[in-house]
Amino acid sequence: MEGAFCGMIRSLVALLALLFTAGCSADAVTAEPTLDGRPPIVIAHRGASGERPEHTLASYRLAIEQGADFIEPDLVLTKDGVLVARHENEISETTDVANHPEFASRRATKTIDGKRVEGWFTEDFTLAELKTLRARERLPKLRGTGYDGQFEIPTFEEILTLLAEVNKGRKIPVGVYPETKHPSHFVSIGLPHEAPLLTMLDRFGYRGRTAPVFIQSFEVGNLMDLRAKSDLPLIQLMDSEGGPADRPGTSYAVMASPAGLRMIAAYADGIGPDKAMVIPRGVLGRLGKPTSLVHDAHEAGLKVHPWTFRRENYFLPLGEKGGINPAGHGDLAAEIDTYLATGIDGLFSDNPREAVVAVKGNGK
Repeated sequence: MEGAFCGMIRSLVALLALLFTAGCSADAVTAEPTLDGRPPIVIAHRGASGERPEHTLASYRLAIEQGADFIEPDLVLTKDGVLVARHENEISETTDVANHPEFASRRATKTIDGKRVEGWFTEDFTLAELKTLRARERLPKLRGTGYDGQFEIPTFEEILTLLAEVNKGRKIPVGVYPETKHPSHFVSIGLPHEAPLLTMLDRFGYRGRTAPVFIQSFEVGNLMDLRAKSDLPLIQLMDSEGGPADRPGTSYAVMASPAGLRMIAAYADGIGPDKAMVIPRGVLGRLGKPTSLVHDAHEAGLKVHPWTFRRENYFLPLGEKGGINPAGHGDLAAEIDTYLATGIDGLFSDNPREAVVAVKGNGK
């Protein structure tokens, strides 16, 4: 009996050793290189939006302090043509506008990118009016409301002023990664992004191919117009479903094909895909096998900056969750490491502190 028990123990030890060896072998796989061989960049998605209300100067400032390479403002326009940072032009989710009785009559229903949207829209407010509002957390069940009511809606000019201040004396400046939100909609109401965006960037010294800036859009025509007017780096955003609002007959899936990527390379410098297009999730939400997207994009000469990496269990793959509480934090670094191995050139994260550690610790 004792001999049988010892034999069982030896077999178990051998099995554990085999599993350990297999795990080490998997980890030892050589990672694919980035397009230019440089380390991947960390893009602070709406600032450090995992810790402060998104698109506020406080969120951007914290992201800079946490080591982000770029900060990302989503840009919409006011009634008087000023670029401001909001994730959407509908602002009821991210401001206290509903608590302002003086603006109750501004509530409206509009069709944005083919979808009916009800609420309050930036294009119906002057900048002075928007400055009376205060930002609030978009994901309160996951991130709380402790900072609600403390911060204004910032203008793009204020964001670039912040960067100019923090970049004084820096050898490598923190860059800006603006997104033009719903550009076709704004063109239809006489408020195009291009002129105020390019004018403001030029005013703050963002010129040429090597400027620390990427301009991104989910639409195509907007980027083509920008390419005709500027040589600043451009990024074509892509979702895992649907297609560009200004190209109803085109899908992002087709654009992500080798032929589609070659077409994108004619007007853009990279792509910003939903991360599921790089590594889809399989059964029960585990990370699956990487697609060929990064390789195909690099073959076309395009950088790849997938979105969005977040530390809450709600967003993480099954293997990286840290429990069953959706608001709890899991192993974001492990998820990022898996994506870095595909050769991505950067990533968007709500949690730049963790993302910076993961990227630098990867040794790339």
